Amino acid sequence: MKTRILLALGLLAPLSAQADITVDPIYADHMVLQQGKTVPVSGTCDGKGKVTLSFNGQTVQAKVKNGKWRAELQPMQANAEGQEMTITQGDDTLVISDVLVGEVWVASGQSNMLWRLNQTGDRISLQEEGTATFRFYHSQPQVHTNAQAYNESLQQILRDKQMYKGGWNTNTPQTRANMSAVGYYFGRELQQQLGVPVAVVHASLGGSEMMAWMPPTVLKKKYKDCLTEKWLESKYMSAWVRGRARQNIGKDLNAPHPYKPAYLFETGIEPWVDFPVAGVIWYQGESDAEIEDRKQNYELLVDLINGWRAEFDNKELPFLMVELPRINDKSALRAYWPEFRHVQRSAAKRLPAVHTLTTIDLGSTNSDVHPPRKLEVGTRLAHLAAAQVYGKDVAYSGPVVDSVKTQGNSMVVTYKHATGLTTTDGQAPVGFELSANGDDFYAADAVINGESITLTCDKVKKPKFMRYAWFTYMEPNLVNGDKLPAVPYAPAFNPKKGKK
Repeated sequence: MKTRILLALGLLAPLSAQADITVDPIYADHMVLQQGKTVPVSGTCDGKGKVTLSFNGQTVQAKVKNGKWRAELQPMQANAEGQEMTITQGDDTLVISDVLVGEVWVASGQSNMLWRLNQTGDRISLQEEGTATFRFYHSQPQVHTNAQAYNESLQQILRDKQMYKGGWNTNTPQTRANMSAVGYYFGRELQQQLGVPVAVVHASLGGSEMMAWMPPTVLKKKYKDCLTEKWLESKYMSAWVRGRARQNIGKDLNAPHPYKPAYLFETGIEPWVDFPVAGVIWYQGESDAEIEDRKQNYELLVDLINGWRAEFDNKELPFLMVELPRINDKSALRAYWPEFRHVQRSAAKRLPAVHTLTTIDLGSTNSDVHPPRKLEVGTRLAHLAAAQVYGKDVAYSGPVVDSVKTQGNSMVVTYKHATGLTTTDGQAPVGFELSANGDDFYAADAVINGESITLTCDKVKKPKFMRYAWFTYMEPNLVNGDKLPAVPYAPAFNPKKGKK
């Protein structure tokens, strides 16, 4: 009998030249399979003889068609003991080693999700002993969108759709260095919260807009113009995205580019849509936020979430988004970050199992689009998942507006998640504004009364509208007893009625 051990390279080529039977690249040593769901495993074979898969006490016969095989494992409970998976056909056997069963999450977005652990300056996390039951699959971009013209080598990588290379990794100082910092901190903390194996599958790219991550099925139905050579002229592309893409590819708009609609989905996410996952963490929006149109960005975000859910065949796949943080940058590039945060919260309010994470206190105090505090972002995301997806009793949110009522010449804002409502500096809460008409807002004085706040403003005698943290940059001081920041707030907007 020929027995071959499958190395965790995430690459199929070294085996396929010798093997009569292969397994698709996403299945490899050290992987984690999603508990509680039917798990398909697939690959190729010579079409002669039965293909049998054995794992975790199950032995199943695969369906074989046109040189491809597919087997399905019935739902399993979490298992932290590494086991072997064997795939056999005749006298040919593949062995995948050290396979766990637990919770699998996808991490994606643009540069703040791509930001590596070794870029954070967190020497402790880089060097600590890793938890054996936390694993990750890091997809390393082979082409970036730096300010340069692509040479033939980079263009060929893009034409061949070899955008990402990656593999399953155990958690060691060597393997975690290039991993997404947010993804790493999220997975490490979630594993501690749940006490079962956790894996994070990561694929992201700096500067990428939502269209690049949109499934092609969505584009074909609703955004056909974005599938033509005029994609860069689309209203969905920000000025920055247009400029950088043209810098990379020149005048040939037929040339491949990572920002082309659907390209990053096809290369980074589509290989995983048959692989059951527990949910998605998403940190993206800096590129799309350059465009003021809230209606447009709302529709894009909803279509992206629903499109991913359709591809993963899960109508309520949990989707946890990091709201854009603060940034001390007065340029036009960042002018509409408050509007985009509002878009993110509006999508979360209207779609099931979608949640946002407030990071208004964690952003840069300068114009750096990459705020350094990734540890808090990842940890807060893990607490959000633990509470909202898994029902754990853990603090996951700062104060959230529950009601806003006018009382004479003042407004009273009542909060939930507001036990111990206070300020970090002992001063009055900052960042509140009032308006009589919904267009002209003025700074308001705020007084804490238990779990509510009373607002007044000399310039607004009959207030009807309130908003909080509607700034590109601010230094918020309102928190609850868990020291979590108050969530930005603005009056609801109707995504069917234009930009506002």
